[in-house]
Amino acid sequence: MLKRILLILLLLSISKFSHTPHLQVTNPSSWMNAPVWDNNATLWSILHPGSEFYTSYTYGFNLEFILRKIAHLSFFGMLGLLFYWNLKEQKYRCLKAWLCVAIFAFLDEVHQAFIIGRDGRIVDVMIDSFGAAILLFLLYILRKPSARWIYRICRKNKYM
Repeated sequence: MLKRILLILLLLSISKFSHTPHLQVTNPSSWMNAPVWDNNATLWSILHPGSEFYTSYTYGFNLEFILRKIAHLSFFGMLGLLFYWNLKEQKYRCLKAWLCVAIFAFLDEVHQAFIIGRDGRIVDVMIDSFGAAILLFLLYILRKPSARWIYRICRKNKYM
């Protein structure tokens, strides 16, 4: 039950931050900005070939940019683990968890494109998916029988 609650809370948290206009990681007071919908935006205007959704970033490489990308990697990495733990034990469980994250990341970026002061980018979908892939790959490696010794050491030292 707790793992489902944690998954839902993380999904809602990510959605809340995506819904916040002019969000700056380095300025916590911006985290509570009231959402403002771009009433002129349509799904076609966001996703048509050649739209901003498929372009690279227009802002510079600074502390804000670095912290945003670290947040993308870490939050979506945790989301990948939570999806994994909420799926039944079955074949391709890691892949299914990764697909859930990739789909949510895409929908989240499209959602951001409807918020004034935010933009949705396919690059962020890739970064989000990569964050999940990293943590799911590490989980996969640690669960392999050949890596059981690492798992036992971590358990013995209470790291896991």
